[in-house]
Amino acid sequence: MTELTVGDVVAERTVHLTRESLVRYAGASGDFNPIHYRDDVAARVGLDGVLAHGMLTMGLAVSTIGEWLGDAGRILEYGVNFSKPVVVDPDAGADVQVTAKIGQVDDETARIDLTVTAAGATVLGKAQVRVRRA
Repeated sequence: MTELTVGDVVAERTVHLTRESLVRYAGASGDFNPIHYRDDVAARVGLDGVLAHGMLTMGLAVSTIGEWLGDAGRILEYGVNFSKPVVVDPDAGADVQVTAKIGQVDDETARIDLTVTAAGATVLGKAQVRVRRA
């Protein structure tokens, strides 16, 4: 991570989420809100379908830079705005696409800008990770 240029893509990936993914995350996180696994509850509260947990989406996004970074301990701060929920179809699931680009560089840190989309829509806005340079 010595030569960094603003605009360079440092990591990209697509993560496929299924209803099973949501149930597993609910168990790990303790968040058993039924909007994350029951269509009837999601519909009753006016949602377009069962939603992925926001923190799951946020975690998937930041973990995209893990291999490039080499050490997650170099992450200094991370923030996002939740722009739009990720609806997870019972059959097709949902694909979350993440692109990580260098947004800013100084002598000691770099800002990584994450573009996070699902179904053609941005789901995390202002997703930025400040990392300590190696």
